[in-house]
Amino acid sequence: MDLQHPRDPRPSAATVRDRPCPSGTVRPPRRHRPGPAPLSLPAGLRVGLGHDAVGTSASHGERILARLPRAGCVFADEGRWWWIVPSGSDIGVAWPAGTHYVVGDPSWTRARPGGRAAGPRLVHGPDGDSPYTAPIPLYFLVCRFAGVPPRWSLAP
Repeated sequence: MDLQHPRDPRPSAATVRDRPCPSGTVRPPRRHRPGPAPLSLPAGLRVGLGHDAVGTSASHGERILARLPRAGCVFADEGRWWWIVPSGSDIGVAWPAGTHYVVGDPSWTRARPGGRAAGPRLVHGPDGDSPYTAPIPLYFLVCRFAGVPPRWSLAP
């Protein structure tokens, strides 16, 4: 059975939320210009929930992947591992400092001198037809490796 979900009302342009703020404060989203080419999810995956991405440090990437019960698409670039999560996985939670949350259809590739693109590469593909990593286990592991307690609210 294929469930129908309403379209995500948030803008489709990529918005990045950096969390290096003092505890208790959250910066408003900052808009970044999209790069020359969007991130491409592998063909054949069902993305009915939309997709956002959580960026963690590269040093924590393999440790997080080893501890997750199931991971979806994971991309890596020079300094971050990017975990594909359903849209809205930032609602009601405070991702730790150093974690980047990208809303909408992420476009991380940027032009480099010589015309070579510097985009993330797929380092882990999903076992099934869903590109998503479950955001709650990912959130708890990110908090654990950041050394901070998980924080969430019931009100969006």
